[in-house]
Amino acid sequence: MDTMTKSRFFRLWLVLGSVFMILLIIVYWDNMGTAHLYLHTSLSRPHVLQPFPSPKPGDGKYFTASIEEILEKLLSAHAKQNILLGRKVEQPSLLASSKPVLSNMEESVRGYDWSSHDAQQSPDPDRRQAERRSVLRGFCANASFVFPAKERSFDDIPNYELNHLIVDDRHGVIYCYVPKVACTNWKRVMIVLSQSLSDQGTPYRDPLDIPREYVHNSSTHLTFNKFWRRYGKFSRHLMKVKLKKYTKFLFVRDPFVRLISAFRSKFELENEEFYQKFAVPMLKRYSNHTSLPKSVSEAFSAGLRVSFANFIQYLLDPHTEKLAPFNEHWRQVHRLCHPCQIDYDFVGKLETLDQDATQLLRLLKVDKLLQFPPSYRNRTASSWEEGWFAKIPLAWRQQLYKLYEADFVLFGYPKPENLLRD
Repeated sequence: MDTMTKSRFFRLWLVLGSVFMILLIIVYWDNMGTAHLYLHTSLSRPHVLQPFPSPKPGDGKYFTASIEEILEKLLSAHAKQNILLGRKVEQPSLLASSKPVLSNMEESVRGYDWSSHDAQQSPDPDRRQAERRSVLRGFCANASFVFPAKERSFDDIPNYELNHLIVDDRHGVIYCYVPKVACTNWKRVMIVLSQSLSDQGTPYRDPLDIPREYVHNSSTHLTFNKFWRRYGKFSRHLMKVKLKKYTKFLFVRDPFVRLISAFRSKFELENEEFYQKFAVPMLKRYSNHTSLPKSVSEAFSAGLRVSFANFIQYLLDPHTEKLAPFNEHWRQVHRLCHPCQIDYDFVGKLETLDQDATQLLRLLKVDKLLQFPPSYRNRTASSWEEGWFAKIPLAWRQQLYKLYEADFVLFGYPKPENLLRD
């Protein structure tokens, strides 16, 4: 056997040995690191390892490429094995429809409308999608349009900033959820598609059957920030593989309208968590209250509530971001979903939710499996902006626009000139 042949066999055994060790390490990480996570995803088709092709003489890149390909397939196959061995998260049977039972106040704020209503269909939804993506790509590539973190590469984004990217391996879908943009129902759709949640051993098939408290339970969804725990140092490689191959989508809405909606749902309703974490500091800092009730119900009974002006002050206060990043309900979309680092295949808007949902499910080839839940009428409408901002000083409005300008521009929302001038 000549020296060259011996060398090839040695390198081949070295690759096989390395792959075997990687698999052992992954199994160890998965068993030790995710013992308490009930994340169950599977692949739409099995990944079978193909025989090694014979290396061409002088091809120095062959073995590196093979290792990456084998690693991708092993990680994918291992994810499928978890499905076969794992346990489904079983939830109690629903005794009645899971459509929420709302008080008059909550109905007014959330604006639910469970009747289906067909919006007028755009004559060319594909063209509309192309225009939205073109605007987004154009401004991401425009060197004269600058905003914080725009120039980062994907590798520069820390894992905790990727926790809004939900992955469905069964259908090859990645969804970046944006709070206050129909994210509850899109999360329900992702649960049905990925079969990550079951009721008495049977995966949910109707999105509306999934109780709200389970929808927002972080253990229900496989998100990018959990990859490190599962795949260790190979996480970024696997993320890039999925970002390249999977269909990626997000939904957005007018940034100022989203802020109004966030304020209404978190501060006009009795929310104990948001009262303690946000309302109490706002009332003390911006309304000069030194002693406040211990509970939100006591505060509401005493007429102590955060005003919309207090909320705007809080957003504009440099002290806010020094303490912690914006809460996800009012954090800018470009900080949640990184649209200049991730090339989204579909950009939906709440303003055209019914049309966009129908188009997206058809694009994903799952429109025969499920329907998007009947949407609620958007009572926090754009026409309300002038009323909400009427008592907000002009200088504050202008500062607020600068704070959310990137979202306006990237997603094609017109600058609200009527709010930004006398």
